[in-house]
Amino acid sequence: MKNIGIYILFGLLSLQTFGQNKNFIDQPFLETVAEIDTLVVPDKIHLLIILNEEDNRNRKSTEELEASMLQVLNSLKIDLEKKLSVLDYSSDFKKYFLGGQKILKSKMYKLIVNDAQTDGKVMAGLERKEISNVSINKTEYSKSEELLVNLKAKAILKAKQNAEKMVEPLNQKIGKAIYISDLENESITRQLQGKVAGVQIRGASSIYGNRASEPMMIDFEKMKFSSKVNVKFIIE
Repeated sequence: MKNIGIYILFGLLSLQTFGQNKNFIDQPFLETVAEIDTLVVPDKIHLLIILNEEDNRNRKSTEELEASMLQVLNSLKIDLEKKLSVLDYSSDFKKYFLGGQKILKSKMYKLIVNDAQTDGKVMAGLERKEISNVSINKTEYSKSEELLVNLKAKAILKAKQNAEKMVEPLNQKIGKAIYISDLENESITRQLQGKVAGVQIRGASSIYGNRASEPMMIDFEKMKFSSKVNVKFIIE
């Protein structure tokens, strides 16, 4: 008797599930896909600064180069506690002289700046101090998560507007949404995060050997973020 009761229960659950699916399928609905995208300027630029005794003409020590670097960054009012960090310290660079062995030390820093103008000032200032081993390592947009959420909301609104236009010639109306799918959890071009976007350097004669005080103008390619959704609306 117990087994019979279980079979009856399973049967009722199956009929209920079938009924729900059938009701969903029998409802007239419209399915539409909408996508929204936008371009933003990176506001978190990661610079890699390598101080190496062998990289400067006057063979300044790592300590001297470090002092010059800090002088430049302080003059630009950069918050060193928040923006500057040491990545690596090495004394494996060795060179032999007649008088014995000299160890050439190297030190690596990561510096974060928030705009291209500051980036240009940093690179030009360091170049004048004979610190030329500076590269742009990564670019980011600090409010990317918030931006993507807003794009999803706009994509859903666009999907509703599309659906309303599609049924308008039929003198019908769009009802509530019965299905929403986020087709892309990440921006399709978010691969730019973690990599360097296109960079254009202008007026940077100092990087070609002339250490004049000419400003270095840097432009970053804008980062593209997008959101795509699939929505099903009831047709009333």
